[in-house]
Amino acid sequence: MNAPLLPPESLAPVHPPAVMPDEPVIPLTVEAYHALIDAGIYQSGDPIELLEGFVVPKMTRGSRHEMVRRRLFRQLRALVADEFLVDTQGAATLLNSEPEPDVFVIRGSEEDYPDRHAGPEETVFVAEVADSSLRRDRGLTQRVYARAKVPVYWIVNLIDDCIEVFSQPSGSAKKPKYEQQMTYRANDEILVVIDGKVIGRLAAETILGKSG
Repeated sequence: MNAPLLPPESLAPVHPPAVMPDEPVIPLTVEAYHALIDAGIYQSGDPIELLEGFVVPKMTRGSRHEMVRRRLFRQLRALVADEFLVDTQGAATLLNSEPEPDVFVIRGSEEDYPDRHAGPEETVFVAEVADSSLRRDRGLTQRVYARAKVPVYWIVNLIDDCIEVFSQPSGSAKKPKYEQQMTYRANDEILVVIDGKVIGRLAAETILGKSG
């Protein structure tokens, strides 16, 4: 009796999850990372980013993640003055990292960045929409933004249906972090602070996807 045919998807190779090797590894500088991109080793749009000198895979994004990202982008763009640019899923060059925040605000306009990404001194607000990435966004990603002294960092936490707002970054401390954290639930309003100024309020509910 012939064995039953297996469906094609069952024949695909199984890739084990990436783990940190036991032996020491050499981190990449931002310049080396750019050189790999220029050489075509990494392609624009590859699901990777450079965090603390290491190339790491991006987390998967579900449909709610994308809906919330678009909501936040739209609402911030309506509030932010013309002297700033609201962007989504682009790159920012921050010391030893080049993250691609879900939503971020930088100084200037599109014309100010024809051949480079915004740097730490130009990045005034970042937000990550977190479901599968929540642990990373609270740990590794938070360190990246705190080290670069990005003034305000939001985690739109889809697991607990809240928005975590971080401020007062420590800069290049031994363990970079934000000194202040506030958590907002669906019924709360959040002050939007850009470059040290309150520019408006957003209802957490309209960002989290319950209404609006």
